[in-house]
Amino acid sequence: MDLLVSPALTIPSAELGWRFSRSSGPGGQHVNTSDSRVELFWSVTDSLALTDSQRTMLAARLERRLVAGVLTVTASEQRSQLRNRETALRKLSELVAAGLAPEPASRRATKPTRGSKKRRLAAKSRRSETKRQRQRPSSE
Repeated sequence: MDLLVSPALTIPSAELGWRFSRSSGPGGQHVNTSDSRVELFWSVTDSLALTDSQRTMLAARLERRLVAGVLTVTASEQRSQLRNRETALRKLSELVAAGLAPEPASRRATKPTRGSKKRRLAAKSRRSETKRQRQRPSSE
């Protein structure tokens, strides 16, 4: 089952590696015998599904999560291994999609309008007048 990240990118299932282990937490007697915790591995540096530009972008944006070029996702929220597999696939898909998303355009700086300047100065003078009226009258 290939992993569809976006309409332009599909990760072949042959590139995905799985490891299963016992999950911590509650679960009764069955928890000691079932390997419901899932670790999903995908080598970003060796993937044939990525172009060179996508590979460098993912390596730069996900550098904190990569260990020797391999992205690892863990899921142990569910008691079922099948559900944890689905969760791990979804997490990997979201991570890769976020890593390949274009950066938002930077905000263009604009000047305040004449009206906003007037309103700001009017509010300042009202506040100043309020504080001036709270003072004791001078003894002159």
